[in-house]
Amino acid sequence: MKFFFVFTLIAAVPVLNVSAQLKLPAFFSDSMVLQQDTNAPVWGWAKAGEKVEVSGSWSGKNVQAIADNTGKWMVKLPTPKAGGPYDVTIKANETTILHGVLIGEVWICSGQSNMEMPVQGWAGAPIHNAATEIAGANYPSIRFFTVEKNIAFTPQQDVKGAWSSCSPASAATFSATAYFFGRALYNHLHVPIGLIHTSWGGTIAEAWTSEASLRTMGDFNKGLDAVGQMATNLKEILFKDSVNAIAWKKALAENNNAYAGDATDTSWHTMQLPALWESKGLDIDGIVWFKRAIDIPAAWQGKTLNVDLGPVDDNDVTFLNGSVVDSTMQDGSWAKDRNYSIPANLVKTGRNVLAVKVIDNAGNGGIYGRPEQLRLYAEGGHDTINLSGDWLYKVAAVKPPVATGSNPNQPSVLYNGMIAPLVPFAIKGAVWYQGESNVGRAKQYSKLFPLMISDWRRLFNAPDFPFYFVQIAPYKYGGDSTQAAALRDAQRRTLSTLPNTGMAVTMDIGQTDNIHPEDKQDVGKRLSLWALNKTYGDKSIVYSGPLYKGFEVKGNKVIVSFTNADGGLTSNNKPLKDFELQDTDGSWKPATAAIEGDKVIVSSDAVAKPTGVRYAYYSYAQGTLFNGKGLPASSFTSEDLK
Repeated sequence: MKFFFVFTLIAAVPVLNVSAQLKLPAFFSDSMVLQQDTNAPVWGWAKAGEKVEVSGSWSGKNVQAIADNTGKWMVKLPTPKAGGPYDVTIKANETTILHGVLIGEVWICSGQSNMEMPVQGWAGAPIHNAATEIAGANYPSIRFFTVEKNIAFTPQQDVKGAWSSCSPASAATFSATAYFFGRALYNHLHVPIGLIHTSWGGTIAEAWTSEASLRTMGDFNKGLDAVGQMATNLKEILFKDSVNAIAWKKALAENNNAYAGDATDTSWHTMQLPALWESKGLDIDGIVWFKRAIDIPAAWQGKTLNVDLGPVDDNDVTFLNGSVVDSTMQDGSWAKDRNYSIPANLVKTGRNVLAVKVIDNAGNGGIYGRPEQLRLYAEGGHDTINLSGDWLYKVAAVKPPVATGSNPNQPSVLYNGMIAPLVPFAIKGAVWYQGESNVGRAKQYSKLFPLMISDWRRLFNAPDFPFYFVQIAPYKYGGDSTQAAALRDAQRRTLSTLPNTGMAVTMDIGQTDNIHPEDKQDVGKRLSLWALNKTYGDKSIVYSGPLYKGFEVKGNKVIVSFTNADGGLTSNNKPLKDFELQDTDGSWKPATAAIEGDKVIVSSDAVAKPTGVRYAYYSYAQGTLFNGKGLPASSFTSEDLK
């Protein structure tokens, strides 16, 4: 499964500054925000053994440190209640003064593309009401810092980025989720807000977790070992990757008519489609050609035909009789249904050969939808040729493994490059929007995600800082499977695994055909509800929709109870859908559900002795259950994650 990526190629090596010059990390600069009412770590580099003094203009008192033998120094600077602007002065062999410093609330905002997505949106992926939101983004007491993308094989000591005040120009390119979260905090608290945005589209949670913590799981040791080898053999690996990249680019450009046409040889094999080829024992990333002969009836001669292939992971070029019909080569198209029109001049009566060049960049690959999605039919007609079943296939190219700065999905590399340099900056907490790239590994995620949160808390020397996250939204992950629902449930279970965590549910604001939903306003607002109630103590704010608590069986009925059922439960006068009961054989059967106060009563004529219950437990099931304050219930299953 693939998502929105932007790749950069860098030589990721540790930053050490032993110069006599006074140097600060990028995030200690003019216009920064320091966390209020704390002892804020401030650090940098100077001449080894040199005394460094740091003071804030709010008190005039200074704190001191001696640079160690690498030149690094650190002090703990006491900060006052929210206010500013102030100056921060750092004196060593030279003096640096940071101007326009605000004291307020600082949050890290991290994750993958739904966190990265800016207020102005992307081409073909807008943010709701973006122009109006940008025009109104005049909040000089909200400050932004975006960490430049960086993949590193060892923990780094600095990042690239700069602080800016919130204005229409700066907000347009800043994380929409982070901005709407910060704006909601500011409008309620009326104190300066600092937002440190560090995210990368399409990335996995293990990339954001330190090696030390990942080693305790054991699942990622092989990848961590490879990252360690890269750190010591980087020059050689970069050269090898450049050679491989040239070969792969050549393979992508080749449209071999010997593959697309009717000629075959003994190297072709047979595979039943639809399928992910990994499920058929073909465990590669690369280019695989599929083709099959089709008998076109005489009545279709001279007519435009339509060919449907369902979703193809990732990209494809489709041919009829050796000529290109159409293609889908955009990034992030792995779940997009292919519906192509075949020009009449390519169609002939009798034997025709349909061929598909499938390009898989990473993860799973194949033509993998539902059997009924694979079909050929004449435009305006009713007759259909079923294309599911046996296809010939041939591997044309295996993608060389990429294991350098161009691949963010390696264990710990984003922690190394984009989190480690921030440690131990004083923060209030973190907000997180990620999970789509771990779909299919829910059971592992139920351990990995809490591990990552605990990892960050340990590293920032704040063992219980607030960590609020967004549950992934409903989306068609190539079919109505339960894999994404299971990931959502792994996220939900984190709430009971770790204290001081919170989850913004998006069951009602997703777009099943868009993995980047337009409504980021409600996402940011729902994250802020958790923070305002739990972190800032406004108990009048309802912060969550209903969360599954448990069930009891009475006869053939199941009574489901919830927490956070403020104001009772409601389906907003619409049918309550997507409840299921588990039978004694483990199978799940559709059920009817009715609200009674703060509980839901579930039953099914097909299940006499229910053993479990679940709700909205499909990838693109959308929420129909809410509390009286209008917040949606999370999907759930009573069954253990598999």
